[in-house]
Formats: sequence, C-alpha cells, structure tokens
Amino acid sequence: MCASIRDVTASPIDSTLVAELTAHETTRLDELRANHPVLTDLGARFSDAGQEIALVGGPVRDALLGRAVTDLDFTTSASPEQIEAIVEGWADTTWDVGRAFGTIGVRKGAEMLEITTYRADEYDPESRKPVVAFGTNLSDDLARRDFTVNAMAVRLPDLEFVDVHGGLDDLADRTLRTPIGPDVSFGDDPLRMMRAARFVGQLGFLCAPDVTEAMVAMADRIEIVSAERVRDELNKLLLSDHPVQGLRVLVDTGLAERVLPELPALQLERDEHHRHKDVYEHSLTVLEQAIELEHRLDERPDLTIRLAALLHDIGKPRTRRFTGDGQVTFHHHDVVGAKLARKRMRALRYPNEITDDVSTLVELHLRFHGYGSGEWTDSAVRRYVRDAGPLLERLHILTRADSTTRNQRKALRLQRTYDDLETRIAQLEAQEELQSIRPDLDGNRIMEVLGIGPGREVGEAYRFLLDLRMDRGPLPEDQAIEALRAWWAAR
Repeated sequence: MCASIRDVTASPIDSTLVAELTAHETTRLDELRANHPVLTDLGARFSDAGQEIALVGGPVRDALLGRAVTDLDFTTSASPEQIEAIVEGWADTTWDVGRAFGTIGVRKGAEMLEITTYRADEYDPESRKPVVAFGTNLSDDLARRDFTVNAMAVRLPDLEFVDVHGGLDDLADRTLRTPIGPDVSFGDDPLRMMRAARFVGQLGFLCAPDVTEAMVAMADRIEIVSAERVRDELNKLLLSDHPVQGLRVLVDTGLAERVLPELPALQLERDEHHRHKDVYEHSLTVLEQAIELEHRLDERPDLTIRLAALLHDIGKPRTRRFTGDGQVTFHHHDVVGAKLARKRMRALRYPNEITDDVSTLVELHLRFHGYGSGEWTDSAVRRYVRDAGPLLERLHILTRADSTTRNQRKALRLQRTYDDLETRIAQLEAQEELQSIRPDLDGNRIMEVLGIGPGREVGEAYRFLLDLRMDRGPLPEDQAIEALRAWWAAR
C-alpha cells in the first residue's frame, strides 16, 4: 500500500460500506442539491443551451462520504467562451481562472464555482507545463482524472450518477487507483504522485499496489514539475489531518529524495537525546505532537509550525561527529538546520515571510535547553522573548513537541520546567510588555544627550541601551542617561 512500500497489499473491499454508499447514493446526492440549489439552475442553463455539464471530482467524492462540500468543480462540453455566454446575466461575477486550461470562475451568491471544458492534460517529457488538449465527452474526461475516487461525476440537472471506473468501490475500499494505467496517468501529470501522498494524509486512503510500484519507478519524473506546484501540493499534505502517513509515502517511494531530500536524509542518523528513535522517526513524532498543540494558536492548521516541526533537525546529518568514547554529537545543528531550511524553502518558492519564520524557529528550537532546571535570569528570559518575537507561541509549541522521550520522569521534568519558563514570561510580560521591548531612550534622545548627529554611533548607543534594558529591566530616564554617558565616556 502507499502508506508503506514494505506492504503493498491494499485492504479488502468493505462490502458493507459499498452497500451503504450505494444505498445512500441517491439520498446524499439529493442532500447535495438541497445544500447547493445552484446546481439545478446551472444545469438547466447549460441544458437549454444544448451543452452538457456535470459536477465532478472532489465534491462528488466528499458528498458520498458525507463530508462537507465547499468547492464546486464542473466539467462541460462548452468552450470557455460558451461558458461565459451561458452564465452571462445569471452569474454575479465571472473571472478568467485559466482560459488556456479551459477554466472559467463563477460566483453566484455565496457559491464559488469553477467550470472547465472537457480536457486531457499531458506533459512533454522536457517541459514543466502541461499541454492542454480539450476533450469531447464526459467519459474521456473522467479517464484523465487522477484517481478513480475523483473520477465520479453527477450529470446536471437530473443528478445522474456516473461511475465508469469503479470509483464507488474504491471509495469503500479506501484505495487510490488510477482510471488508466498509473504509468500513463503519472506520465501525463507527475504531480499526481504527490497528490496520492496527500490523499493518504487527507482521507486516510491507501494506494493500490500498481500505483505504488509506478510511483517508485517514476519518482524522478516529478523533477519536471514546477517548484510552485510541488510546494502547493506539499502544503496541502502538511495541512491535512494526518500528514505523517503521507510523508512516509513520499519517503518510501523516493519522491521526497527529489522534492525534500533533507527528510529522507534523517533516516541515516541517530538522535543523541532520543536513542530509541532515529532522527527521521523523531521528526515525524515531533510533527504529530506539534499538531496536537495547535489548539494554542488562534488559527489552525498552521503551516509555519508544521514546517518547523518537520525540519527542525535537518541540520543533524551535516553536523554529526563521533567522540572518542563512541558517542555522537550534533553541535550547532540548530544554526546549520536554519540555513538548510531557508535554502530548501527558497528552492520551493515559499514566500519570504514564512521562510523567515520557519528558519527562525529551527534556529531557536534548542534555546530552551539552556534553561536547565530554571536557573535563567530575568535578562535571559527577556532575550528569549525578544528573539522569538511574534513567533513566541509557536516556539512554545515546537519546544514542547520536541520532547519525545519515553522516560516518563524525564518527560514530566521537561514539562514542568517549560511550565515554569512560560509562567516567568507571563509575569515579566505583565510587568514590562516584553513583546515590544525598546531601549529606555530613543534615537532622538540619544543624539540629544550625547550631542551627536545621525550615524553609526547612534546605532551603537541604541544597542548598548537595549542590552542594558535586557539585563536590568526598565530604568528611569535619569538612570538610563547616566549609564549612556558612562558608556560613551568609556568608549
């Protein structure tokens, strides 16, 4: 199965679930129409214009599974120009999602629709972009879908269920199977291999044996896909309910070696703090534990913390050293890991902001261990908060998640120590507004006190006062001026 290349036998078809899905098929499709009355109106307009239209893919799959349907995707015999003509005067807004790919976006009330001409995407072996060929009928369009569970359709306006590739059985079987040979399907669009991993994490599905075999054989084909498309699919996987299972698929099939090589590289290492797990297993566990702590954040799922948890130890392979007594060390793997994380995220075209945030968290993830048993001074606590800045809550999550020891006494000790640190942070924040720490004198006041103009010396003085603020907390203005003048004279 796709969840593990070591076991390629998919689970047997759940006949009870098949019967249940079949029995409720009409009911669930009626519920779909009741919840989305736009389907009836849209279907009637296309039918009156002599065109076919069908709801297709994820919305049909999710409706049959009893999941919430949010995005409505349609396929039609109409060309993009004909689509626009049919919805003119009915749609509130239309926009060009991708005319070259046959897709027109439509808004009707609160519903957002994408309507695409029957098509078949194919890749030139040397190209990163798909070659679009428009189709002529629904059956051919469904044959070019990624997996059979996404190759089911509902013809409008009559809600005729179309399943020519056994998608309903595969839905009950929780199996990812391609409508055509997986080598052909993945050759047409190699990103479908990453999509398989995403569905493992998102839906809890498994891959049919031939799908897994094709992914292993064709893993290098992913290299023709643009970094942006790979990144977007990786994000969907990471934001799924169970990303670890999907990540295992990427590693076991060799795809990760092409898109995120730092992850499989961790399999070769042993973590000096967690001897029962290699660094790879430890990193996956940290990701799972970070997800469990996301309730501390205002919005979730959170891509930044999930990336940081996954990548926090990627500096270890580069920093591994063996000592004379047979021990292994990974000194400065936090700093090296932050640089590697930044380099990989830039290669995947992540926005600068999230790249900066993830690399900062990776660099700071060991800082807590300098806290010992709670001996940090107020100055050290202030610096911890200042360095984390707006990432403080995520750093709390990452640091707590990074404890994967099976030693319950040690785990409890670490938890209590971090509880103590958070308490001290809260107390100092209440007293000093740590998140917005500034020197007691601003730049203008520094120039006035020292009788100097703008320049390098003002910056040096500012940093001196900031360090003084960290060490001693807020000072009255006269004491800050006195300290500044003493520093200036000694300088």
